[in-house]
Amino acid sequence: MSKPLKALGSVALLAWLLTGCANQAKPLYHWGSYQPQVYEYFKGDGNSNEAQIIALEAEVEKARAKDAKLPPGYHAHLALLYSKAGRMDQARQQFELEKTLYPESASFMDYLMRNPKK
Repeated sequence: MSKPLKALGSVALLAWLLTGCANQAKPLYHWGSYQPQVYEYFKGDGNSNEAQIIALEAEVEKARAKDAKLPPGYHAHLALLYSKAGRMDQARQQFELEKTLYPESASFMDYLMRNPKK
């Protein structure tokens, strides 16, 4: 094998090793079981509202422990589940939290809070 080819191979190996050791970027959001919970909710044959609330509340705690953000819509979905379970105070708190974290959702959250039956 020629010297230039060996040198190129060494550089390629070194680059491969360094990229493998680089710090991985922290995910933007902690998704946890959010997406499967939403899917089960809309599918209609999943867990009860209370079971989904428990699962989502557990993910909130996991996100807090990791100092991670929850994705847009997370608190709104939790509010929806609270309202279906008749826990309107908690639903309102979650709608307000969604508005605070994602101001672009404010008008929709306000609409949902004004029209809880819909």
